[in-house]
Amino acid sequence: MQEQIKYTLEENEIPRFWYNIAADLPVPPPPVLHPGTGEPIGPDDLAPLFPMSVIEQEVSTERNIEIPQPVRDVLKQWRPTPLYRARRLERELNTPAKIFYKYEGVSPAGSHKPNTAVAQAFYCKEEGVKRIVTETGAGQWGSSMALAGCMFGLDIEVFMVRVSFDQKPYRRAFMETFGAKCIASPSELTAAGRAILAEHPDSTGSLGIAISEAVECAAQADDTKYALGSVLNHVLMHQTVIGQEAWLQLEKADTYPDIVIGCTGGGSNFAGIAFPFIGEKLRNGREVEIIAVEPANCPTLTRGKYAYDFGDTAQLTPLVKMHTLGASFVPPGFHAGGLRYHGMAPMVSHLTQLGEIEPRAYQQMECFEAGLQFARAEGIIPAPEANHAIKATLDEAIRCREEGRSRTILFNLCGHGHFDMQAYMDYAAGQLDDQLYDESELAMALAGLPAVAS
Repeated sequence: MQEQIKYTLEENEIPRFWYNIAADLPVPPPPVLHPGTGEPIGPDDLAPLFPMSVIEQEVSTERNIEIPQPVRDVLKQWRPTPLYRARRLERELNTPAKIFYKYEGVSPAGSHKPNTAVAQAFYCKEEGVKRIVTETGAGQWGSSMALAGCMFGLDIEVFMVRVSFDQKPYRRAFMETFGAKCIASPSELTAAGRAILAEHPDSTGSLGIAISEAVECAAQADDTKYALGSVLNHVLMHQTVIGQEAWLQLEKADTYPDIVIGCTGGGSNFAGIAFPFIGEKLRNGREVEIIAVEPANCPTLTRGKYAYDFGDTAQLTPLVKMHTLGASFVPPGFHAGGLRYHGMAPMVSHLTQLGEIEPRAYQQMECFEAGLQFARAEGIIPAPEANHAIKATLDEAIRCREEGRSRTILFNLCGHGHFDMQAYMDYAAGQLDDQLYDESELAMALAGLPAVAS
């Protein structure tokens, strides 16, 4: 059997348009609501937080939205990203399945996140914004925003979830190298942070809390906007360069995926790889199985309620209908920090409700085991988040072996684990466990969902 095979594209094959799946939905998603009135929000409601170009993309139903040339010029630094056929892993698993992975770890930040960070920084710069405030979980988004801010001459402030701030000092150093300010969240700098610390002085933080702090800061300054690394429609759309490139690369391999897999926290890298293929199924009926994999200790799609909820803990954001564990839910401090979010992207939730996506949840330990097996076969150490997609890929490949049929599996290796080596050290030393969440805390968080007619 041949060794690992790499499929590349030319620079001129970088997508010229973002794909907006809203154009192909059989049923439109529920509207975003104003938390005070309960009525659908308009562009003016979002203007304090986002540049108008981003707001227009958020509500657009146009299928193809042109990528500005200055954004494409920056993306050329690492795009198109490679697609690999994992022949060594196939051999180790003794599977007839064909396993392909799109590798987003070649970006300067080591993940898929710059695909939208560059776009959002560009639109802010065009509108005369001087500063962007944001949040980050594992640090990949904060790193990407720091990089993009440096490229477009913007000041960047990042509220980093406390547990990741402590676990991942090199991510913090990366942000600071590019001139960003990194703050552990919850912090004493905001009313939202102070309120959490008053009640929970030892809080490990959550993405919901960090979002509250970033939104509060952004809303208080006229020259400042907020940037979000996942969840919202425009972010998911910016990531579809991943799936579009993968489609072209699979054509070079003379195949089309039977199964597409991505890990899910807020939903951006999953949407990036999966939405172009879901869109093809919706438009033309081309069958494909789509699997969204989440951590069992923050099981939004598999244990959450599909309901209107706030995107942040302090309830400063509009209400969106999504699978949620409750805005007050604080997940355990497991190492896949980018997946520690209480809600799921509304568009991913909507497609799950329509039956287009199969959600799965895995525990931390089995995901690290899968990640190590992949690393030793393919020579790439995955980010802890990506290990969830790898675990599902291994399960599907083994199922192909047991059923005696060949299927093409595509997954998104959304980032490398070079800044996550402490996690691998802890795993090797037997110092990790599955850190199960408290069922009573989940019940309380779900009981506190806002009363909105759905």
